[in-house]
Amino acid sequence: MSGENLPRLKRALPDGTGPVQAAAPVRPVPRVRIVHIGLGAFHRSHQAWYTQQADTDGAWGIAAFTVRSPQAAQELAAQDGLYTLVERSANGDTFELMSQIVQAHDGADLGTFRHLVAAPTTAVVTLTITEAGYHLGADNALNAEDPAVQADIAALGGLLSDQPPSSAPAAPHTPIGRLLVGLAARRDADAGPLAVVSCDNLADNAAAARSAVLGLAEAVQPELAQWIGGNVSFVGTSVDRITPRTTPADLAVVQSTCGYVDNAAVVTEPFRSWVLSGNFPAGRPRWEDAGATFVEYLEPFENRKLWLLNGAHSLLSYAGQLRGAHTVAEALADPACAAWVEELWDEAERALPDAGLDIPAYRQALLDRFANARIAHHLAQIASDATTKLRTRAVAVLRSERAAGRSGQGAARMIAAWVAFLRAGQRPQDPAEAAITAALQLDGDEQLRALLRLIDSGLAGDDDVVQLVESLATGLGGEAADFRAGTPAAAAAGSRQTPLVEQPNASRPLKGMQ
Repeated sequence: MSGENLPRLKRALPDGTGPVQAAAPVRPVPRVRIVHIGLGAFHRSHQAWYTQQADTDGAWGIAAFTVRSPQAAQELAAQDGLYTLVERSANGDTFELMSQIVQAHDGADLGTFRHLVAAPTTAVVTLTITEAGYHLGADNALNAEDPAVQADIAALGGLLSDQPPSSAPAAPHTPIGRLLVGLAARRDADAGPLAVVSCDNLADNAAAARSAVLGLAEAVQPELAQWIGGNVSFVGTSVDRITPRTTPADLAVVQSTCGYVDNAAVVTEPFRSWVLSGNFPAGRPRWEDAGATFVEYLEPFENRKLWLLNGAHSLLSYAGQLRGAHTVAEALADPACAAWVEELWDEAERALPDAGLDIPAYRQALLDRFANARIAHHLAQIASDATTKLRTRAVAVLRSERAAGRSGQGAARMIAAWVAFLRAGQRPQDPAEAAITAALQLDGDEQLRALLRLIDSGLAGDDDVVQLVESLATGLGGEAADFRAGTPAAAAAGSRQTPLVEQPNASRPLKGMQ
């Protein structure tokens, strides 16, 4: 890859005195037909990669918007949307110039967002807003009690009103609220139907997106909900590509290898998977040409990924940190953590259908991917949004095991590790942060039941489950104390006897991080 073909990716001078401007690109700029919400590392390594491979005629450019911080958009816009995708395997790195994101915007730029969604050329809106971005309750309906949802309902009431506002209306802050503004503009412009594609780790994420969007629309403007029901297709997906946070060291590797300065580079694993199910009324790229799979029934593929890959990640994120690990590879090298993962996978495999999923091969591939120490997937980065994640990664497996007369200990340990992590003083970002804090003020049985209630009310009312989770959490809490004290139990795990410390910033992932 040559710096001469990179606009605004700055070519580093050989003497290290500074960068110079590079020349114009060779590839024509694709026209925008996809709007994305959740501009982060995962989107850039996954949907943008698939789109670039499939878009041979430059017809499917992406305009991407952040959810919270504008930083990713600012960095990418300064490089005309160009960035380097580094595929990092155990054997080395490969580098690919990505140019499919042709616009990068702060999510607060509601005017530009509204204009792009309303454009008749726009055919697809994709989402990587994390599980918490949908603001769903335990019943998978929009949580109308959520303060962020209530604030958006008030803001949208002013924005979508037919009456002239007495003052400038407030803007919505949730990604679903912003999406609703765009869909209202599309309706008003009579721009036709389009597809909304959820790329987040939620069981039946198409239904989750539909529930969130229609729930908010019904609360604000029922006629808009009716229009959405007839004109917006909600497409479900199962997405998979481990994409850790980019570090300064990663940026330095790009500069030294490629010869230019790239502040928006992304590091990912070679493995990738995208399974989709649903209709695209305004068209779509031929993602299947890049290896994506289209199926009629998505649920088995979703559950395989949620319960095996994501479930193991959640288990390791809490249990691994309690035992002194910092990355997925470190945690998997711990024999205790590895055994717990296998136990969880045995339970999940029993809950999955046999046909077409090839679970043994999938498990082996996961072990190989997790063990890739060159992909530093930090456990603190995975630990956020537990109340939403555990609901989809642990509860169904636990219920399936107990319905079959088994304990469900593997899935229960995932929940117990989170409880022990909280009791150890750790506070990863979570949409139910206030409720978690309140629960931790309680004592004994009531504390655990209050925490379980945030995940699934049925579990909180099951005495046997409560007893099982308490027993597992107590054991994990004792191990955490051993590691903090540097006892022989810690030394048995080797070099990972690092004291457990609060890392409030490290626990907040980039938008779109899976």
